[in-house]
Amino acid sequence: MADTTQATAVPGWVLKFLDAIDTLEFGEGFAPLTDNTDMYFGTAHIHGVEAIKEFFVKIDAPLVISHEVLEFWTASDGVRLLRGEAVMAKKSEPERVVRAPFMHIFYLAQEEPVRIRTIRVTAGPLQTDAVM
Repeated sequence: MADTTQATAVPGWVLKFLDAIDTLEFGEGFAPLTDNTDMYFGTAHIHGVEAIKEFFVKIDAPLVISHEVLEFWTASDGVRLLRGEAVMAKKSEPERVVRAPFMHIFYLAQEEPVRIRTIRVTAGPLQTDAVM
């Protein structure tokens, strides 16, 4: 069986995407998402770029949050794997910082320009009572 997954440098579109989530300023960072993009965040299924924006506003607006990329891999058939860590605190309690591991799997519809067909996100474990 051939090895089809390779560790690679983090592409700019991924960093812009994470920055958009951190700042809730979606512009260029959300350009790869479309009206047909599906996101699965844990058990939640969110369809379309506007609904995905609303989802992130709902969960991240009360937080100060920063996503850090730890590893990024390129796999065959437009699959991209991202392992990272979110550093977050409630805006009302900025001294209570929590770190949560996360994994994003991006399924690309096309490479240039990048268009994301599906995103699968897992996060945690974390002490949810510390930030929620």
